[in-house]
Amino acid sequence: MSAKPAIKPLRAQAKRKGRINDPERTRADILRVATEEFAEHGFSGGRVDEIAERTKTSKRMIYYYFGSKDGLYEAVLLEYYARLRASESDRDLDGLAPLEALKKLIAITFEWHTSNPDGVRLVMVENIHRARHLRTLPSIEPVNTKVIDLVQRILDRGVAERSMRPGISATDLYLSIASLCYFNVSNRYTVAAIFGHDMGAKDVMARRGRDITDMVLRYVAAG
Repeated sequence: MSAKPAIKPLRAQAKRKGRINDPERTRADILRVATEEFAEHGFSGGRVDEIAERTKTSKRMIYYYFGSKDGLYEAVLLEYYARLRASESDRDLDGLAPLEALKKLIAITFEWHTSNPDGVRLVMVENIHRARHLRTLPSIEPVNTKVIDLVQRILDRGVAERSMRPGISATDLYLSIASLCYFNVSNRYTVAAIFGHDMGAKDVMARRGRDITDMVLRYVAAG
């Protein structure tokens, strides 16, 4: 008579922990919790055991989906950028007048960073590691170059109708927008400690969003 396996099948583990057999939902739940874990503790400090406990799965199941801790962390990064890019492409900015499209893009970017502080912290962690994980993802560049193409189309249309000046780099313009919006979240606590200025306050965020929009529109304006 054959011996029983030492480790229960993944499906049995899921049933024992009370989870529905829904791979997509399980994967999404793991990514959500892993985002919080890595944002709070970094890659080195993030614990797969903690993610397994909070998602009512197991370490083995997480490795089944993502291969390793590195694979999970890389999936979290890719998911973050994919959702950011989707938030931009879902708004049909090509259908708006150039200046309105740019204003909308700024608003989307500002709102995204404000609503996804864990994602901002993840990017900070990855910069500490000098993009060690991002560099290994062949799919990350195609995901992110879409927004540069979008900004280039907005600029081309703006120059054509003479509402925007020529010679602006789409990459530089987007990086300026992203950095202004990113800073509002990434440096919120240090700014509060140094200047006593709460960048997370509702009225302060609203004013900051308007100021960023005004600065960028003045920068691209023709004449």
